[in-house]
Amino acid sequence: MRITFLSRPGCHLCDVALDELNSHLKARYAEPGGLRPKDVALDVVNIELDDRLHRRYLERIPVILVDGEEVSDLAFDAERLDAAITLGSEGEG
Repeated sequence: MRITFLSRPGCHLCDVALDELNSHLKARYAEPGGLRPKDVALDVVNIELDDRLHRRYLERIPVILVDGEEVSDLAFDAERLDAAITLGSEGEG
């Protein structure tokens, strides 16, 4: 499963959301039978390096995508992330 975190330098909301995302993933890794770090690839993408991403997401960052599907914007949403992770895990089995 690939989690893509869209951000840009100097974005305080992005910094907070990335900390929340990392903490949430660590908690999920600690659960018995939970996620395994090797099953998750986390990419942090600077939208300022891609004109298309910059135009599309500038007013909405931070944005989190799971396997290319948008699951949250403007703030970290643990419930939507967990729902997407569950769907992704079911699709792999």
